[in-house]
Amino acid sequence: MIHNKTTIIGILLALGLATLACSAVTGINVTATPIASPMPTPTALPPIPVRPGAEHPDEPVYIHGEIPFTSPFFIDTVAEAFVMLEDQGGFIARNLEFEFPLQGQAIGPVELVGDDRLLYELALPAIPQGTPSDVDNDGENDPGVQVFAVAYWSNTWGGPFLEERDGTGWSTAYASTITDSDRDYEISGGTLIVWSPDDEQGFPTGFGADGKLFTDDDPSAPIPAGYNIVDLNQQPFQVYKQAQPDITLVEGDMSVNDYSALSYTEAFDALYEKVAREYPFTPDKNLDWQALYDEFAPQIAAARNDEAFFRALKAFTLAIPDAHIGIGFNDLVSQIFYDDFGGSFGMILTELSDGRVLVVDVFPKSPAERAGLEAGTEILKWNSTPIGEAINAIEPFFGPYSTEHHKRLEQLVFLTRVPPKSEVTLSVKPPGGSPRELTLKADVEYDSLFAWIPSLAVDAVSPPIVGEVLQPSGLGYIRINSFSDDYNLTAQLWEHYIGAMIELEVPGVILDMRVNGGGSSGLAGAFAGYFYDQEIEISRSSYYNEILSEFEYKEYTGRIQPGPLYYDGPVAVLVSPYCVSACEGFANSMTYRDNTIIVGHFPSAGAYGEVGRGQYDLPADLSMQFPTGRSETPEGKLLIEGVGVVPDVVVSMTEESALSDLDAVLQAAIEALTMK
Repeated sequence: MIHNKTTIIGILLALGLATLACSAVTGINVTATPIASPMPTPTALPPIPVRPGAEHPDEPVYIHGEIPFTSPFFIDTVAEAFVMLEDQGGFIARNLEFEFPLQGQAIGPVELVGDDRLLYELALPAIPQGTPSDVDNDGENDPGVQVFAVAYWSNTWGGPFLEERDGTGWSTAYASTITDSDRDYEISGGTLIVWSPDDEQGFPTGFGADGKLFTDDDPSAPIPAGYNIVDLNQQPFQVYKQAQPDITLVEGDMSVNDYSALSYTEAFDALYEKVAREYPFTPDKNLDWQALYDEFAPQIAAARNDEAFFRALKAFTLAIPDAHIGIGFNDLVSQIFYDDFGGSFGMILTELSDGRVLVVDVFPKSPAERAGLEAGTEILKWNSTPIGEAINAIEPFFGPYSTEHHKRLEQLVFLTRVPPKSEVTLSVKPPGGSPRELTLKADVEYDSLFAWIPSLAVDAVSPPIVGEVLQPSGLGYIRINSFSDDYNLTAQLWEHYIGAMIELEVPGVILDMRVNGGGSSGLAGAFAGYFYDQEIEISRSSYYNEILSEFEYKEYTGRIQPGPLYYDGPVAVLVSPYCVSACEGFANSMTYRDNTIIVGHFPSAGAYGEVGRGQYDLPADLSMQFPTGRSETPEGKLLIEGVGVVPDVVVSMTEESALSDLDAVLQAAIEALTMK
């Protein structure tokens, strides 16, 4: 099938921006101990302090409102989404590992009503079952109040409510509260829902001298019995009752930086100023931001139309070796891609470990087939240039890349991508024949592109995880295609396959991560827990702090927590440069086991920056992202970025494996595990 230039717009959107390497956006801690949620302990209910009705027409009974969003990661992967009356006991205690009590989880439905907002509803329970907190600083031991936010959540693990693996602590995005990431996610504004058992409890009326809520210097005053709405944006705080308040949830740090209404120069300057300050790998990649600005700002200023602006911006990104930096596809970009790379010759090439470049596939009715090319033909020269040099000169459109081995693979792809109707002269050596020259003229052709790049060749309707028992080895095989598909479905499939492997007592498991573009690092971390019986600390993360004007390590460290099921047998993890981001985090997590090996032709992509806060809207309807978060080992060594997860067993790319149906990497893993 030949794709035209309009068809490619939709297909190339599958490439999108590099995937998110971060936790779920609604909570801080997403790698908590994966255990079954305990049943609540029955307690005697106190009397209802205020009954809504004729005497109390303003008593809150129902909350509703909007959840506006701009982040491209917000609703793509969640399932069983809801809003929750979120217990703020974790924030009051500053406990990032606070588990939301099961008996206190009052939830309500959400509805998508456009491409940028949801509506929600939440009926308030007559007597909430939250955490009583004495927050009035009067020196007396009072029953206290229950403090809540309204927060958006989605259920990934277990039943319909949240368990520890879904998240703990307090919400930092898509909540009725506003939090400050530069001050350890302190609540700095927004709206709280406060329930008091009587009219003798107190509640803060302001943040106090330290600017923090629920600390010893907070001024306080009595609060009415029952439910109260507390507006933290007023000074002093406004406490009021309203039967059906309309409360908009706040997107927070996940919101896109919108520079789309600015001029080309203004938008680039704003982008540069923020990125140069917040980019986490400046010293690691030896970047000179001022030199980059001096080189590309004049190109931006010279742009007189959207295409020129895009081309200057694209050149800027290609100067920074980071696969998480990218510009999204839209109609403009797709047209440029068509003009520059819409033509090809209907063949797929492979570079062998010995440096030779072979044709490994020729498409029917393509220019390559019409010229008599066949699988096994060696390419010697490309337009009179030795093939190795010709590959070196290519700048792939899908760049930048964090590693040279990833870039090299796509340099070979884009060697064959040219403007439609372009001609190329090849010097080739057919199998068993003598060298000869031939000339090819490019058709508009995308089939080879989609078949060549593994991430484009994945079946769009295939499930995120598939598994089987391989014969005759009896080894378990599980292929994880994504950590950014439907989280709930992905989690259920994972438990199904791991449970089956344990029950069948397979002698080893092969985890195929070779084509996994990443997604939720929390989901990836929870998966790794099924191979550990004790907690292991594996990473720490840092972000730029505007207050401190430097990068700050976050208090919570990355940990592998044991899962509810445990497989202790040998494991082989298959990687490639198309294992990216959260996929790499999972593969790295598996290396802490004594009986795990990593197998592949090449390391993984080496792209491990967190990008949730680094989203930008620019003129010409362009979207862009830059990493903002940095991961290191507990000892302070940069983790994964720029290197990738390196195979223990490096499988050579041979002529035999390239031209056969043999999966050489899978076969190497089978041989390694059966020898154990």
